[in-house]
Amino acid sequence: MPALAIIASLSLLSWLWLAFGQGGFWRTDIRLPAGPASAARPDVVVVVPARDEAEVLPLSLPSLLAQRYGGRARVILVDDGSTDGTGELARRLAEAAGPDALPLTVTVPGEPPAGWTGKLWALRHGVELAGDATYLLLTDADIAHGEHSLDALVRAAESDGLALVSQMARLRTETRWEQLIVPAFVYFFAQLYPFRWSNRPGARTAAAAGGCTLVRRDALERAGGVAAIRGAVIDDVNLARLVKRDGGRTWLGLADQVDSVRPYPELGQLWRMVSRSAYAQLRHSVLLLTGTVLGLALVYLVPPLALVAGLVAGSVPVAVCGGAAWALMAVTYRPMLAYYGRPAAEALLLPFTAGLYLLMTVDSAVQHWRGQGAAWKGRTYPAPKA
Repeated sequence: MPALAIIASLSLLSWLWLAFGQGGFWRTDIRLPAGPASAARPDVVVVVPARDEAEVLPLSLPSLLAQRYGGRARVILVDDGSTDGTGELARRLAEAAGPDALPLTVTVPGEPPAGWTGKLWALRHGVELAGDATYLLLTDADIAHGEHSLDALVRAAESDGLALVSQMARLRTETRWEQLIVPAFVYFFAQLYPFRWSNRPGARTAAAAGGCTLVRRDALERAGGVAAIRGAVIDDVNLARLVKRDGGRTWLGLADQVDSVRPYPELGQLWRMVSRSAYAQLRHSVLLLTGTVLGLALVYLVPPLALVAGLVAGSVPVAVCGGAAWALMAVTYRPMLAYYGRPAAEALLLPFTAGLYLLMTVDSAVQHWRGQGAAWKGRTYPAPKA
């Protein structure tokens, strides 16, 4: 019990720090700032990298083509070696959208050279075709946008002088596994990259959400362009770091009219979504992996175990520390559950979900050691050489 009391106390102290000292990561009120409705709208090109996206494209691409934007805008879909007819389907969707839709260009970049990820090679190709547009909206093929999404992004960028504006798309939560895993995914992301810290000029924290990122073309060029992050598996965070390091102001928040339509009905699909990049997030470091596993266990698994052990053994300090830590965990998770329309009682399941993420992280490292890490749609990206 003395050892468990110390561990339970450390867990509670960790939660006190997270709740009150980690940039208010649990807050969900950081939303896109409103810009002046009367301001002129600069030219925008929307770049959509797509690889085998025929399943979701009918749910996402029409929303981009139907954008109500006060300036000139067009869409470039970069067909990254698809084998399911993605490019041809995109052309048919554009024809069906009618004469008032944004114009669409479908282009094929060819296979990426050594050292490039497929998505970033596709983005580079799209950016090159964008010409001298003031802004580039980099958005994934599974992201559906409300009809005023583009206008709101540009207004926010123009009003606040932002070089990069990104929204964390609301992910799908229709199946039981999605409801269990998805809110926690966004919660953990915000815990790693508190939005308020990321949005603060001069702060070291910088992050973006790859599904919806508006960036000034000149800011991207000054920072080195897409080529500067060509091998990054976690491209969104690296893009934000690139722009912010060059002096550009960045903003990240939760979305109200940007939604992912990609289904993850089974645990295995969600598992692969997380595990393909988890070890890359840890910079392929065994030391960081060990620290992460121990940290997840201390912060998320110890509280319920300490509460139960303390009650069984009659140790009040252990039970109080475990119960208080679990309560703080649940309270900070509640806003994210509310954002996703989930009941408050599901906050008590976060230790179980965190345990799954711990296993996903370990599996990510194992897959990398086996040479199968960062596998996505037929491509595998090894750890970069030092």
